[in-house]
Amino acid sequence: MKRSLGPSPLLFPSPAIVICSYDKEGRANAMTAAWSGISCSDPPCVSISLRKETYTYWNIMETKAFTVNIPSEEMVRSVDSFAMTSGRKADKLRNAGMTPIRSEVVNAPFIDEFPMALECQAVQFIELGMHTMFVGEIKDVKVSEETIGRSGEGLMMDIRPLVYSHDDHSYYSVGKKVANVGVSIGR
Repeated sequence: MKRSLGPSPLLFPSPAIVICSYDKEGRANAMTAAWSGISCSDPPCVSISLRKETYTYWNIMETKAFTVNIPSEEMVRSVDSFAMTSGRKADKLRNAGMTPIRSEVVNAPFIDEFPMALECQAVQFIELGMHTMFVGEIKDVKVSEETIGRSGEGLMMDIRPLVYSHDDHSYYSVGKKVANVGVSIGR
Protein backbone atom coordinates (compact mmCIF):
# COMPACT_ATOMS: atom_id res chain seq x y z
CA MET A 1 0.00 0.00 0.00
CA LYS A 2 1.20 3.48 -0.82
CA ARG A 3 0.51 6.62 1.18
CA SER A 4 -0.31 9.87 -0.64
CA LEU A 5 2.10 12.75 -0.10
CA GLY A 6 0.11 15.12 -2.29
CA PRO A 7 1.57 17.13 -5.16
CA SER A 8 5.27 17.68 -4.58
CA PRO A 9 8.41 18.06 -6.72
CA LEU A 10 9.87 14.73 -5.61
CA LEU A 11 11.90 13.21 -8.42
CA PHE A 12 15.17 11.58 -7.42
CA PRO A 13 17.88 12.61 -7.83
CA SER A 14 18.13 16.23 -8.91
CA PRO A 15 21.53 17.43 -10.04
CA ALA A 16 23.00 20.11 -7.78
CA ILE A 17 24.27 22.59 -10.35
CA VAL A 18 25.59 26.12 -10.40
CA ILE A 19 24.21 28.49 -13.01
CA CYS A 20 26.54 31.29 -14.09
CA SER A 21 25.61 34.44 -15.94
CA TYR A 22 26.68 38.02 -16.49
CA ASP A 23 24.70 41.00 -15.28
CA LYS A 24 24.14 44.21 -17.29
CA GLU A 25 27.53 45.55 -16.17
CA GLY A 26 29.33 42.36 -17.19
CA ARG A 27 29.87 41.06 -13.63
CA ALA A 28 29.93 37.29 -13.26
CA ASN A 29 27.35 35.72 -10.97
CA ALA A 30 26.78 32.17 -9.69
CA MET A 31 23.62 30.57 -8.34
CA THR A 32 22.99 27.08 -7.00
CA ALA A 33 19.98 25.39 -8.59
CA ALA A 34 18.38 21.97 -8.55
CA TRP A 35 15.47 22.37 -10.99
CA SER A 36 17.22 21.24 -14.15
CA GLY A 37 17.56 18.47 -16.67
CA ILE A 38 18.25 17.51 -20.26
CA SER A 39 15.26 18.46 -22.38
CA CYS A 40 16.35 17.54 -25.93
CA SER A 41 19.11 15.55 -27.60
CA ASP A 42 19.02 17.11 -31.10
CA PRO A 43 19.78 19.93 -30.75
CA PRO A 44 21.21 19.24 -27.30
CA CYS A 45 19.25 21.33 -24.78
CA VAL A 46 19.04 21.65 -21.03
CA SER A 47 16.28 23.27 -19.01
CA ILE A 48 16.63 25.17 -15.76
CA SER A 49 13.80 26.69 -13.75
CA LEU A 50 14.31 29.88 -11.75
CA ARG A 51 12.14 32.23 -9.73
CA LYS A 52 11.84 35.84 -10.91
CA GLU A 53 13.21 36.97 -7.54
CA THR A 54 16.66 35.64 -8.38
CA TYR A 55 19.38 37.85 -9.77
CA THR A 56 20.27 35.11 -12.27
CA TYR A 57 16.74 35.19 -13.74
CA TRP A 58 17.17 38.83 -14.75
CA ASN A 59 20.73 38.26 -15.97
CA ILE A 60 19.58 35.50 -18.34
CA MET A 61 16.64 37.60 -19.54
CA GLU A 62 19.17 40.34 -20.40
CA THR A 63 21.98 38.26 -21.97
CA LYS A 64 20.03 35.23 -23.27
CA ALA A 65 22.91 33.00 -22.13
CA PHE A 66 24.01 30.94 -19.13
CA THR A 67 26.31 28.10 -18.17
CA VAL A 68 25.42 25.01 -16.18
CA ASN A 69 28.40 24.16 -14.01
CA ILE A 70 28.66 20.61 -12.68
CA PRO A 71 30.45 20.41 -9.33
CA SER A 72 32.11 17.35 -7.90
CA GLU A 73 31.22 16.17 -4.42
CA GLU A 74 34.37 17.82 -3.02
CA MET A 75 32.89 21.22 -3.93
CA VAL A 76 29.79 20.96 -1.74
CA ARG A 77 30.82 23.89 0.48
CA SER A 78 31.14 26.26 -2.49
CA VAL A 79 27.92 24.98 -4.05
CA ASP A 80 26.02 25.62 -0.84
CA SER A 81 27.61 29.06 -0.40
CA PHE A 82 26.26 30.12 -3.80
CA ALA A 83 22.74 29.44 -2.48
CA MET A 84 23.11 31.57 0.64
CA THR A 85 23.15 35.13 -0.70
CA SER A 86 22.10 37.12 -3.73
CA GLY A 87 24.50 38.23 -6.45
CA ARG A 88 22.93 41.68 -6.02
CA LYS A 89 24.65 41.90 -2.63
CA ALA A 90 27.92 39.99 -3.01
CA ASP A 91 30.54 38.77 -5.46
CA LYS A 92 29.84 35.11 -4.72
CA LEU A 93 32.53 33.70 -7.03
CA ARG A 94 35.27 35.84 -5.48
CA ASN A 95 34.03 35.07 -1.95
CA ALA A 96 34.21 31.33 -2.73
CA GLY A 97 37.68 31.65 -4.27
CA MET A 98 36.37 30.54 -7.69
CA THR A 99 37.53 31.79 -11.08
CA PRO A 100 34.97 32.82 -13.71
CA ILE A 101 36.16 32.17 -17.28
CA ARG A 102 34.48 33.97 -20.17
CA SER A 103 32.91 31.52 -22.61
CA GLU A 104 34.03 31.86 -26.19
CA VAL A 105 30.66 30.66 -27.52
CA VAL A 106 27.98 32.28 -25.31
CA ASN A 107 27.75 35.49 -23.27
CA ALA A 108 28.22 33.80 -19.89
CA PRO A 109 31.08 32.68 -17.65
CA PHE A 110 31.88 29.18 -16.45
CA ILE A 111 33.73 28.21 -13.27
CA ASP A 112 37.31 27.13 -13.91
CA GLU A 113 37.58 24.99 -10.76
CA PHE A 114 34.46 22.92 -11.53
CA PRO A 115 35.10 19.78 -13.59
CA MET A 116 32.39 20.38 -16.20
CA ALA A 117 30.31 23.18 -17.73
CA LEU A 118 27.55 23.30 -20.35
CA GLU A 119 27.63 26.57 -22.32
CA CYS A 120 24.06 27.47 -23.26
CA GLN A 121 22.22 29.94 -25.45
CA ALA A 122 18.74 30.59 -24.05
CA VAL A 123 16.22 29.67 -26.76
CA GLN A 124 12.90 29.49 -24.86
CA PHE A 125 11.33 30.93 -21.72
CA ILE A 126 8.25 29.17 -20.35
CA GLU A 127 6.25 30.61 -17.43
CA LEU A 128 5.19 27.74 -15.18
CA GLY A 129 3.86 29.40 -12.03
CA MET A 130 6.36 30.52 -9.45
CA HIS A 131 9.22 29.43 -11.76
CA THR A 132 10.20 30.23 -15.32
CA MET A 133 11.79 27.42 -17.31
CA PHE A 134 14.73 28.52 -19.44
CA VAL A 135 15.59 26.14 -22.24
CA GLY A 136 19.19 26.51 -23.28
CA GLU A 137 20.72 25.03 -26.39
CA ILE A 138 24.04 23.52 -25.38
CA LYS A 139 26.63 25.14 -27.64
CA ASP A 140 29.65 23.46 -26.05
CA VAL A 141 30.62 21.26 -23.11
CA LYS A 142 33.86 21.93 -21.26
CA VAL A 143 35.45 19.18 -19.15
CA SER A 144 38.70 19.54 -17.23
CA GLU A 145 41.35 17.24 -18.66
CA GLU A 146 42.47 16.00 -15.24
CA THR A 147 38.91 14.73 -14.65
CA ILE A 148 38.57 12.61 -17.79
CA GLY A 149 39.52 8.97 -17.19
CA ARG A 150 40.12 9.38 -13.46
CA SER A 151 37.78 6.56 -12.44
CA GLY A 152 38.06 4.37 -15.52
CA GLU A 153 34.25 4.00 -15.42
CA GLY A 154 32.99 6.98 -17.43
CA LEU A 155 32.53 10.69 -17.12
CA MET A 156 29.88 10.62 -14.37
CA MET A 157 32.09 8.59 -12.05
CA ASP A 158 35.13 10.67 -13.05
CA ILE A 159 33.33 13.83 -11.91
CA ARG A 160 31.36 12.34 -8.98
CA PRO A 161 28.70 15.05 -9.25
CA LEU A 162 26.59 16.26 -6.38
CA VAL A 163 22.90 15.49 -6.34
CA TYR A 164 20.22 17.16 -4.27
CA SER A 165 17.28 15.63 -2.39
CA HIS A 166 14.24 17.87 -2.10
CA ASP A 167 12.58 15.85 0.63
CA ASP A 168 15.34 16.32 3.22
CA HIS A 169 17.13 19.33 1.64
CA SER A 170 20.47 17.53 1.54
CA TYR A 171 23.32 16.96 -0.89
CA TYR A 172 24.40 13.44 -1.81
CA SER A 173 27.12 11.88 -3.92
CA VAL A 174 26.60 9.47 -6.78
CA GLY A 175 26.64 5.78 -5.83
CA LYS A 176 28.01 2.73 -7.53
CA LYS A 177 27.09 1.49 -10.99
CA VAL A 178 24.48 -1.26 -10.75
CA ALA A 179 24.11 -2.33 -14.42
CA ASN A 180 25.03 -1.51 -17.98
CA VAL A 181 22.12 -0.52 -20.21
CA GLY A 182 21.49 -2.54 -23.34
CA VAL A 183 23.69 -5.47 -22.42
CA SER A 184 21.58 -8.18 -20.81
CA ILE A 185 20.22 -6.98 -17.48
CA GLY A 186 16.72 -6.32 -18.87
CA ARG A 187 16.31 -9.68 -20.64
